[in-house]
Amino acid sequence: MLVFGRFVFCCAIFFAILSIGSAAPAKKRNVLFIAVDDLKPLLGCYGDTIVKSPNFDRLAARGLLFERAYCNQAVCAPSRNALLTGRRPQSLGIYDLGTNFRKAVPDAITLPQAFRNAGYRTEALGKIFHVGHGNYEDPVSWTVPHWQAKTIAYASPQSRVRGLTREEALFANSKSPVQKLPRGPAFEAADVDDAGYPDGVLANEAIRRLRAASGKPNEPWFIAIGFLKPHLPFCAPKKYWDLYDPAQFTVPALRTPPEGAPSFAPTNWGELRQYSDIPETGPLTDAQARQLIHGYYATVSYVDAQLGRVLGALEELGLARDTTIVLWGDHGWHLGDHGQWCKHTNYEEAAHIPLIMVAPEIAAGRRTNALVESVDLYPTLCELAGISAPPNLDGQSFTALLQNASAPTKEAVFHVYPRGDLIGRAVRTARFRLVEWKKPDAPAESAILELYDYQQDPAEKKNHASEQTAVVNELRALLARQPEAKPQIKSAADEAKVASDRAAMFARRDKDADGQLTREEFLDKQPDPAAAPKRFEKFDVNHDGVLSREEFIMMGGTAKK
Repeated sequence: MLVFGRFVFCCAIFFAILSIGSAAPAKKRNVLFIAVDDLKPLLGCYGDTIVKSPNFDRLAARGLLFERAYCNQAVCAPSRNALLTGRRPQSLGIYDLGTNFRKAVPDAITLPQAFRNAGYRTEALGKIFHVGHGNYEDPVSWTVPHWQAKTIAYASPQSRVRGLTREEALFANSKSPVQKLPRGPAFEAADVDDAGYPDGVLANEAIRRLRAASGKPNEPWFIAIGFLKPHLPFCAPKKYWDLYDPAQFTVPALRTPPEGAPSFAPTNWGELRQYSDIPETGPLTDAQARQLIHGYYATVSYVDAQLGRVLGALEELGLARDTTIVLWGDHGWHLGDHGQWCKHTNYEEAAHIPLIMVAPEIAAGRRTNALVESVDLYPTLCELAGISAPPNLDGQSFTALLQNASAPTKEAVFHVYPRGDLIGRAVRTARFRLVEWKKPDAPAESAILELYDYQQDPAEKKNHASEQTAVVNELRALLARQPEAKPQIKSAADEAKVASDRAAMFARRDKDADGQLTREEFLDKQPDPAAAPKRFEKFDVNHDGVLSREEFIMMGGTAKK
């Protein structure tokens, strides 16, 4: 009997081990990533008492709201590059709209690409990567082709022009000379339904994609939805404008840059000046300012309604319980504070962003004051999904915050904005922001500094760098631990202009028009006759004693195929 009992026990252990080994793998969690273009933390859940944002607020009540989330550069393409590649703009050397990130890191594995490589179906709708201004989509990131929507779109016949407006041409990658095109209006309130503007159509397509995904329960997905508003122009159906009494809106009292700030640090809001009802120079009238503020609020409420429709479909289809939701604004926006509009600065209103996350491990209705930045989302989402993130990302995972909103995290976040040859590297702590303006690799003592103390001066009325030198030194030490900012890499347009200029120079030097330069032709009238012979030797790649047109243009390099 004892032997039989041992036999039964051993059999039980054997089959238990067998069943564990053959158990179905854990179901992969879906990801719904929602980006909102130009959305600052102007939401009810962030404390604004005027805005109508019930769906943003309901989402925040379901998960974790980040009070101190920051972008890595307050302009669309670099900010999105940071999140999607996990690398800050100063690591890529890309601070403009037109340079594609793969020019800096051709073999980068993007965030959606990492999920695709892990067996996820990845889809993108609307604005995820920045497309326009010479920039383009990243097809390898997506399982199916990206579904595009127009950032610039008018519904009223009175607003439309024959052909393209300036901003439409820029976002369409048109070859037309932009400054010769007409300017469209900065806002519109057509009496149309939600699908009369692109975000309504985008929400319809997103719901269709979610329905399709629900029919394939064994295929995990990463769906990215990029809502277009509240990006300029402030176009939304009239009913969303009617949610607000224009008398509610006041123009900020502080209409000047911070005292002692460098003259180049503020923005001249050139983006807004591309529109027809905005002066090309000088300030806005109070009436114009209030109308723009009204437009921003109306477009936020319009997007809020589309968000509600998408989240409602997620619930109705039974997908919510197995989905991580991320709501992210790509950067903030100046609404007249310091006399500034748009983004394009290192100040708080431009760099501070909304960030909300919902996931099974997150208790509902929580908030955290921890500092996080856009580059942190890549490693965080990978860790949540059990996916290996690529090495050498700039961000760090904040998954500890999802279970404990008070968990210790980083002491500072970093962002940047360029002005000409200067790069303004910024470090933001819980209390301070230091901005260090200098050329890349220039000596530290050449830097121009800004320091803002948000405990004593939350409105950034004054640059305190000269008064609080101990704080400046402490924050500069944090910056010094970061890699030096790379200069902006040359865009295709820059390279084309250089090639064009050198082609014209070649033609002038080629006196006999034989398509090559002799040593004498090259050296003739050089401004530095002592150094010029060495340049000739360098340019003469094939060492035949003459320079071909290509050798002269490429200056000893090789043409890119």
